Amino acid sequence: MNSKLKIALAQIAPVWLNKKETLEKIKKNIKEAAKEEVELIVFGESLLPGYPFWVELTNGAKFNSDVQKEIHAHYAQNAVIIEQGDLDEICKLAKEHHIAIYLGIIERPTDRGGHSLYASLVYINEEGEIQSVHRKLQPTYEERLTWSPGDGNGLQTHALKSFTVGGLNCWENWMPLPRTALYAQGENLHIAVWPGNDFNTKDITRFIARESRSYVISVSSLMRVEDFPENTPHLDKILAKAPAVLGNGGSCIAGPDGEWEIEPVLYKEGLIIHTIDYNRVLQERQNFDPVGHYSRPDVTQLTVNRERQTTVKFN
Repeated sequence: MNSKLKIALAQIAPVWLNKKETLEKIKKNIKEAAKEEVELIVFGESLLPGYPFWVELTNGAKFNSDVQKEIHAHYAQNAVIIEQGDLDEICKLAKEHHIAIYLGIIERPTDRGGHSLYASLVYINEEGEIQSVHRKLQPTYEERLTWSPGDGNGLQTHALKSFTVGGLNCWENWMPLPRTALYAQGENLHIAVWPGNDFNTKDITRFIARESRSYVISVSSLMRVEDFPENTPHLDKILAKAPAVLGNGGSCIAGPDGEWEIEPVLYKEGLIIHTIDYNRVLQERQNFDPVGHYSRPDVTQLTVNRERQTTVKFN
């Protein structure tokens, strides 16, 4: 049975920009997954405490805007500071229920001064230990107005039963070299997290699976007008141009042959549970292995800098 892994895709909406209440919602879903004997649960990109939808809706590029500064400050106040224990309760649940977790957060790390924000993907193993924090390498388009670019430190894979699991944030999944960095470490279960839309997941999920001959788990959040809390700064300005649905989900699973195991699920909030089999990976690697028998490292090689970047080094 070590070749089988039971997975839950947590397609939920945050309590937007509210760290405390979103944490409670995450904990509730972990407990529900544990009741189903799930061994890995995955949450969407930036779920804790939410995606910066306001930027596109409120002229986020306007320089020195009081509106942008006030919403950004609210975002920063609700960002996750791992060093101060913000994820301790999540780690405790992981250990208690022997469940591994991938969680998308907005991180405000003290090792970069404690003020800038990063879209980070955190892996917590079944012993409740944070094994990697991958800061998104390149925020996409308007995200660059509120998120900072990360580094290669989190380009790591992890053993989980027979599987080797790794993950990327949103459009990073379109970047061939970070994908290759994970493949080369033996990744055969790829986690792709998204803020929430089948526009993103419906093509890339199957593409990565077929390219890597791995399972690909895409997990998206939901976001609807009713998910904006009433105490959000400048909520009237945000809602003035907001569509009824900002994130429709689209969480899905592709098998190592690139075919659907679970097609994109739309508009439905809750856990999507599925069991995968490692033997399928070995079957599909028979005719193609991108970093093994179907590679030419004597011709092309990738160099990866996994050093955690910092502005100052003290001797």
